Amino acid sequence: MSGPHPARVIAIGGPTGTGKSELSLDLADRLAADGVRTEILNADAMQLYRGMDVGTAKLPLDERRGVPHHLLDVLDVTEEASVARYQREARELITTLNSRGVMPILVGGSGLYLSSVLFDFSFPGTDPEIRARLEEDLDQSGPGALHRRLVAIDPEAARRIGSSNGRRLVRALEVAAITGAPSSGLLPEQTTTPASSVVILSAPREELVVRLDARVERMWRDGLVTEVEGLAGRGLRDGVTASRAIGYAQALAQLDGTMGEDEAIADTQRLTRRYARRQVSWFRRYAGATVLHAGADGLVDDAVEAVRPLLEADAPA
Repeated sequence: MSGPHPARVIAIGGPTGTGKSELSLDLADRLAADGVRTEILNADAMQLYRGMDVGTAKLPLDERRGVPHHLLDVLDVTEEASVARYQREARELITTLNSRGVMPILVGGSGLYLSSVLFDFSFPGTDPEIRARLEEDLDQSGPGALHRRLVAIDPEAARRIGSSNGRRLVRALEVAAITGAPSSGLLPEQTTTPASSVVILSAPREELVVRLDARVERMWRDGLVTEVEGLAGRGLRDGVTASRAIGYAQALAQLDGTMGEDEAIADTQRLTRRYARRQVSWFRRYAGATVLHAGADGLVDDAVEAVRPLLEADAPA
């Protein structure tokens, strides 16, 4: 197995709607009281985009409690998110923060993005011709057809990605075409290491469903459709990644008149629940992580205890 990335970092992961951002701030406050300086790094792929705020539950600046946040609002909605680029920039930031005596807190539910920082992931380059052909196949035949092709060459990658994530299916098939090897073979076993301390938030499925459905309804009340209307004027429909984000695609359909509001909300809830199930499966593979119940009494105390070994190892002799 490939080795871990050596940077020292606290990571908080888990499915959508479990309160990762709030825990990161509470933990930062508690560590600051103990003299530990922290800064927060975003590991949510959609929060990389400028203007995608309501639908991603991005913390407004005035709710960040003065804790510096990084890797938020770094992409235009017309740009394609790249986990390879994210990995490089996040690792550089972590190394810089470590050199300043700051403990980074990496927070987000995008499992591949979080894992790319914590573990020794390598990402092949891209081939424009192969990518263009696969994108055309996706547009003409839909993600189901690409999923069936992936099942034939890499069942494990197909299982992990699912049959509806067209962007990731295109990438998996592209990697297989470039390397001649299954894309799942590029992902190492995911184990925590002495260089990192990982906390995963969880919730019972019934509780999580209630949280997620309420969250989607709140997005619509808080003005997601208005946000999307503004982003459409900045090229959202042309964005390969941003335009397909859960909630944003449905709000665009509502604006275009192909979905009513109730249908858009229901579809977003359905896809959000499915995405959360994939997140749960992804983070379940993090051997050695501390799993804590979202919203539990004493959650912050438990998180502090979970990261204490890393802090003590990091303390000067």
